[in-house]
Amino acid sequence: MQLQIAPSILSADFGNLARDIRMLNASADLVHLDVMDGSFVPNISFGFPVIEAVAAVATIPMDAHLMVVNPGKWVERCASLGVAMMSFHLEAARDEAEGILADIRSHGMKAGLVINPNIPVEDLYPFIGKADYFLIMSVFAGFGGQKFIPESLGRIEKLKAELDKAGNDAPIEVDGGVGPANAGLLARAGASIFVAGSSVFKAENPAEAIDLLRNPR
Repeated sequence: MQLQIAPSILSADFGNLARDIRMLNASADLVHLDVMDGSFVPNISFGFPVIEAVAAVATIPMDAHLMVVNPGKWVERCASLGVAMMSFHLEAARDEAEGILADIRSHGMKAGLVINPNIPVEDLYPFIGKADYFLIMSVFAGFGGQKFIPESLGRIEKLKAELDKAGNDAPIEVDGGVGPANAGLLARAGASIFVAGSSVFKAENPAEAIDLLRNPR
């Protein structure tokens, strides 16, 4: 599966956001939007006014990762702003997860399910065939710039094996501490969408950093 790079604007320069989005248009595959509410995670990032501003400039698809309580409440709003991919945490939804996935799909978006590092990867298995993609957090959701958790590789391998067993080609997205040093390992484990914040926006040449992630060693 071809690798896709989804730089997280959480690490962008918000004073020059339009400039940074135009750079992504020319070099990345997706714009990753980390939406945090200060309740599900201990941090607040940005909300719909920022997504609207991104949508006005972005020509590549927007990939929204909602780290919020009651994620189903925001499906229609994300769709109305042109979000192409919307993911939410299993921990935030639990019994409602299947219904939210269906609602996201009914609004024309790809539906993703996310888990933090302390949630067994096996908890995702019942949703194979019901989610369009899965997001494995390789750090705990809530803050950018955290160090990659090495055990994430084994979790990705287990999920990929289960997907293959089911004959399902849903992509595995990985978010947290992703950079050129571990991109090759992640790709070999089965991840095909890389979320990267600091390793792109803090690089001397962000476009070159994206290219390195897309062509890992």
